[in-house]
This record gives sequence, C-alpha cells and structure tokens, in this order.
Amino acid sequence: MIEAREVNFSYGKNHVLHDVSLTIEPGEVVALLGPNGVGKTTLVENLVGTLSPSSGRLEVFGETPSSGNSAFLTRIGLVQQHWADHPKWRVVEHLTWIAAAHRSAGRRVRDITETLEAVGVADKATAVLRTLSGGQRRRVDLAAALLAYPPLLILDEPTTGLDPAGKAQIHDLLDSVIDEGVTVFLTTHDLSEAEKLASRIFIMNNGRIIADGAPWQLREELVAPVQVTWRAEGKQHVHATNEVEAFVATLPLSEISHLTITRPTLEDAYLSIIGKDDDAA
Repeated sequence: MIEAREVNFSYGKNHVLHDVSLTIEPGEVVALLGPNGVGKTTLVENLVGTLSPSSGRLEVFGETPSSGNSAFLTRIGLVQQHWADHPKWRVVEHLTWIAAAHRSAGRRVRDITETLEAVGVADKATAVLRTLSGGQRRRVDLAAALLAYPPLLILDEPTTGLDPAGKAQIHDLLDSVIDEGVTVFLTTHDLSEAEKLASRIFIMNNGRIIADGAPWQLREELVAPVQVTWRAEGKQHVHATNEVEAFVATLPLSEISHLTITRPTLEDAYLSIIGKDDDAA
C-alpha cells in the first residue's frame, strides 16, 4: 500500500526528512509518533503528493504520489491539520462538492446525512464552516475523508480538539472502518489513541524513523522495572523488579490482597526511545 525507500526532503537548506524507509501492507493500521517539528506532517504531505521527495523512492498504490491523477487522490481519505477551503460554505455544501468530485472520478459515495450522523455532527449540516468549533471541524473533515469508501485513510492528528467523549466516538467509528479492511496511517500525540487503534507504531525523531514495532513489542524492549504492589497486615507494599514472575512466586499469596503488577507503558517506551535518540544526536 505504501513503500518508502531512503526518502529525503528539504525546505531549502532545512533538511526535514532523513532517509525515511517504511513499508505498510494493505489492511495495516499504523500510527506515527514523534515530538512536534520532527517531520510527521511533511511525510504526510509527501504521501499525498502535495510535496515531492528531494531524493529516494516513494510509492502509494504502486504510484508516485506527486504524479497521481484524480483517480489516485480519490482513493485516499485525508484528514489534514489545516484546510484551505470555502469558509462561507455550509457543511452540507462542502461535502456535496467533495462528493461530486469523487463521483466524477468514478467513485461510489456514502450518503452525506448518514456520514454526518456517524461522526456526530448531523445537527451542523446547515452550519457555516467558519462557525464550527475546532472539534466540530475535525468531525466534518473526517466525514469528508470517509465519503468515497477510500481503501487508504491518512489522518494527521484526527482527534485534535475533541473532548474524551468525542474521541471515543471517533475511535469507535475508526474501529468499524478498520474492520472493513481499510489501511490507516495516522499521526497523533495521544499515545493511548495509538495503542488503541494501531497494530504497528513508527516513532520519528529528527526527521528519521527510529523505532518500528507493535505496541507490545516497544513496551517489551524497554528494560525497566515492573512495579508490584500488594496489601498485607493492613499495609501497602511496593516492590520494583526485573524478575516479576520469580518475585511473585516468593509472596505468600494466601496472606496478601490487592496484588497489582504494573508493567512499563507505551508512553514509558516512547519517552525512553526519544530520549536515547536525543542523547545520541
């Protein structure tokens, strides 16, 4: 679905992407994590063809994105951080225009009202785009991305501005889309979102991919103590160990309660990987 080999990109003398290589198979759900300013959005713009690599090879659907025609573009459902559109248009006018562009390229299109209901803004169908809150606009953007049943979703921080309930609704919607076999490539700063949605995670820093693996693999690669807590004789006990199974086997399990084992989280792994890369740099 997506293949990049030693992709580099520069804004003038500012080298943003450094030898980025990755392969994403059809049906994979991949999250790209990294601090602000490390090149995540630049990589997204290269994937959809609004920018072209300075060097290296990049293909989506087996095609060079920057050379893609309208048929290529309508196969990608895109949510960007910023849009240049018609702020005076009403939501339904905006989506009707997008739907017409998809139909002209031969794509099947979802019902607009049903799509707005799915993302939770059916009541904003006649609202003017510029009057929407940030969270409402993200929902409309996602509705637009889903209109043409795209085989590939590219989502650049898709839940920015949403409250927890709104995020949960969008996650449920994305889960249903993922169940249909859609390939998803998303960037996010929300590590719980990445862990919930993604089967594979890339971590980017300083324009490079510095880690690639399933969430559980990244956690397991972190050499950090596991915290064991329990209660005995009315007191709370805490112990950190790298040999959790052996330590728990020494506890008098019939005499203790509230035994809890807390392993390193994806956030712990992420911070460790980023920290090591910064130290190396």
